[in-house]
Amino acid sequence: MYSEKVMDHFQNPRNVGEIEDASGVGTVGNAKCGDIMRIFLDIDDETHIIKDCKFKTFGCGAAVATSSMATELVKGRTVEEAMKVTNKAVMEALDGLPPVKVHCSLLAEEAIHAALWDYAQKHDITIEGLDKPKSDIHEGEEEDEEAY
Repeated sequence: MYSEKVMDHFQNPRNVGEIEDASGVGTVGNAKCGDIMRIFLDIDDETHIIKDCKFKTFGCGAAVATSSMATELVKGRTVEEAMKVTNKAVMEALDGLPPVKVHCSLLAEEAIHAALWDYAQKHDITIEGLDKPKSDIHEGEEEDEEAY
């Protein structure tokens, strides 16, 4: 069962769209469920404050809701503050997710980090605690199913 906040962000998503000439763009996916999330950031180069954040997501209702909430959580924050937005923070802000949808909040966290990585690469800066993003959130994990 989804919370009222999840349903609200799914039915009325905030910050949908693209930012032309974005400071950073991050795209991540989950091959197991087919969700793809792209986050666009407009960052002030002087203050490192995220002035705007938009998203485009292909996926289930929980993926749309977590994308929407993630953009709300990072907008107006510094790059360093945005680094602290975790999948748990996204889930808490949405009043929880069903266990089978927790991966959507992880996707949102990874998309933010991928966009920040893109920004750091474009500006030749290092953001403390930021690692190169994975293209798939399951990258590096062993396959659960045997190959046929």
